[in-house]
Formats: sequence, structure tokens, C-alpha cells
Amino acid sequence: MKNTTNLFLVSILSGVITLGAYKLFIEEPTSSKDILTTAPSLLTKNVGLSAETVDFTDAAEMVLHQVVHVKNVSYRTVSNPMMEFMYGYKGGQQQQIGTGSGVIISEDGYIVTNNHVIKDAQEIEITLNNRKTYKAKLIGTDSKMDIALLKVDAEEKLAYAVFADSDHVKVGEWVLAVGNPYNLNSTVTAGIISAKARNLDSGGIQSFLQTDAVVNPGNSGGALVNTNGELVGINTMISSNTGSYVGYSFAVPSNITRKIIEDIMEYGNVQRGILGIEGYELNGNAARELKLEESQGFYVNKVSKNSGAEKAGIQAGDVITRLDNQNITSFAELSGYVNTKRPNDEIKVLLNRDGKTLLVPVKLTKKELINYEFYGLELEDIEAADKKHFGIKNGVKIKDITNEKLIPYSEELKGSIILSIDGVKAIDVESVSRNLGSRSEKQGVRVELLLKNGQVMRIII
Repeated sequence: MKNTTNLFLVSILSGVITLGAYKLFIEEPTSSKDILTTAPSLLTKNVGLSAETVDFTDAAEMVLHQVVHVKNVSYRTVSNPMMEFMYGYKGGQQQQIGTGSGVIISEDGYIVTNNHVIKDAQEIEITLNNRKTYKAKLIGTDSKMDIALLKVDAEEKLAYAVFADSDHVKVGEWVLAVGNPYNLNSTVTAGIISAKARNLDSGGIQSFLQTDAVVNPGNSGGALVNTNGELVGINTMISSNTGSYVGYSFAVPSNITRKIIEDIMEYGNVQRGILGIEGYELNGNAARELKLEESQGFYVNKVSKNSGAEKAGIQAGDVITRLDNQNITSFAELSGYVNTKRPNDEIKVLLNRDGKTLLVPVKLTKKELINYEFYGLELEDIEAADKKHFGIKNGVKIKDITNEKLIPYSEELKGSIILSIDGVKAIDVESVSRNLGSRSEKQGVRVELLLKNGQVMRIII
């Protein structure tokens, strides 16, 4: 009887709860006030999506057909003088094979990859995701930005990648890396954008996208895409002491890649426009030393002669904080944005001068028209003929001398080539300008010179 009573009470209680729930959740409210009730804004919280709630499958399926395997075939002559002398062994041709990845960017067979993937190739072979293979033709390269453009003649229209606007990529955004690591074809890994505008290479690109999506040897030239399957970058390098992935990898942003490709296709070479300024990015210590209110931006230390910056009135001491709609807090952000532009493009430069904000339109100058003055030496980039004549790969030529202490030696020094400054290779005028931008000319530097007679000399200026 006791058990029956308890059961009866439980049944009544359950009915009351059910009825209450019905009144609370099912019955229509009698007043509009019930609908508009909201939590205070301070109590609201954005809930991020975990990896489990993001669907990568559609993007992965799409991109797998857009990414190709790239095989670089070259040959070198092998000889062994001792074997030739003793046994008459003549040696022969030895085949060398390198592999990487590429991304199809048009239905008629244009493919973008890294320059280092196809460097020195005598044959380039492309394998699609459906296992069809084609011989590829090299259309053009930009070794500085490590981008190359290939072309295959396929019998069918190819699936191709759509470029995203890499300026709008956000830190924390999900991305997929697609490529062929260790010859494991059609490999997809996932991660997030860890950072933007990474400055890693003093001689080339200064604005990498950083991601923690796993990238290994063989991924170079492959696609970095967002969850819509749109191309945000070309996977290019990893930061590792072992040669394998240890946490971070880096990609050339899609906006820079697209500009390089368009230049190669339209002009046959890369059209590089520059502002014509030297300097360095600000931080708290630099701002205090310079007695500036800003602690972020690019501090202009010097303006190049005949540059767009000089013609627009930009001065030493100005702090650049924005280019068009792109905020500038570092040199990598500044150079990354400028690298998406061409000579004669106009950029609106927002800068601070003596506490006043100015908006200055600057027309970019062609890189070859700018000379760099360093310690009273006017420098210019060396031409291909100089490289061939002296048997060198890098350097900058001394065009003129204004340094009073060096004028007595001007006949000997004019036309000579600077190979390195303080042990750092002089790749070109731009790299020299960047490396010396934050130095005072009161500091001495060690210069390695290649004189016109082929003699190498080391001097201190």
C-alpha cells in the first residue's frame, strides 16, 4: 500500500512538471514583452566553433583536384679522374629528381608552384589527382618571392583554384594545407592561421602567412585554402632544425602570388613598384628614444632620390601608420602591401608628422629607377651582364661617390661591386637599404668589394 501511495505521488508530481513545461515552452506568450527579453550585454558570450563542428570535407574534396604533383628532373655529368686513369672509366649522366606540389589556377592548364621546386629543372612533369601525367613548360619565375608559373596542355578542362583576398584572412581562421609531402600524394592537413606578415627572409619576401597546419618537404608549392576551398596562400617553407615539421609553416599570401602571376603573363616579368623610403618599425623603446607619441608604425629614416615618396613630400622623421585601408605596424606589413602593387600605382599614405596626421598620395616608382645612397656611395643594382662577366650571383654596383674621404679613390671604386656589408650578402639595392635602414652613418661598416680588375678588397667605411 505504501509503495502504491508513493507511486501515485510521483505520478501527480510528474504531471505538474509536464504541464509547467508545456505552459513555459509550448503555449504562445500573451505579451510581446516576453519575446523581447534579452540578457545584459556584459553577460553575453561568443562561442567559438571547435574543429569537430567545422566541416572540411567539401573544401578538401574540391582542392584535391586542383593540386598537382610536380617532378623536377635534371641531369649532371659524373666523372672520376682516378677511375678514368686507372680503369678507363668515363663516367656519364646522372639523373636527379626533386618533387613538390603545384596549384592549377586556370582551366587551360596554368599552374603556380614555388621557384625552388622547379629550379634548375631540365624536365618538369605534372601529375594530376586522377593520375594523368603531362610535361610542363616553364612560363616565368620570381626567385625573390619564390613563385613560378608553369603550363600544361591537357586534353580536358581542368579544375582550378579560386583566389581569396589574403588581406582579409584573420588570425585564428581555419585553413587546409594540401600537397604531396614525402611523395604521399593528395595529403590534406588542417590548422589555423597563426600569424600574418611574418618577416623571415632578409633577401626576399617579407610578409608570410604563418599556419600550424602540418607541412613537410614535398608540400612546397601546394595550396593553403580556407574552409570555402579558396586559395589564401602557396605553402613555401617550414621553420625547423630537423628538416621536418615542428609546429609552424609559412605560405606566400594569395594577393602577392596573384600579382606575380598576372605580371608574368602580361609583361613577361615581375613589375615591382617601390615607395622609395628607408627606416624601421617602431616599438616602445624606439618611440621613447625618438620622443614620439606613436609606438606602432614605420619610421622613415631616409627618402630615396627621384622616388615617389620624395616627389609626394614624405620626409625623414615621418611615421607611416596606414597604406590605403591597410594598417601598418611593421615593415613586413608595409612591404607585403607594396608587393601587391605595380609602378605608377597610387597609394594613399597616412602618416604622422610632428603630431599632425597627413594623408599623402604617392605614385610608386619603378625599382630600377631608384638609386640608393649609402655612406656617400650611390648604389644601383647590377645587371645580368655584370653577373656573367664577374661570375657572381649577387651584389650592388657603385655608381657614384660623394663621400669626401673616398673621392680620391673614385676612379678605382666607381663601377666596383659591393658583395657584402658587415658579413651580410648584398643581394640588391633593396636588401642593402633594408639592412642599413636603422643605422646611423656615424657607425662604421665593413665592406667586401669586387674591383673592376677582379680583385677582392675589404675596407672599413
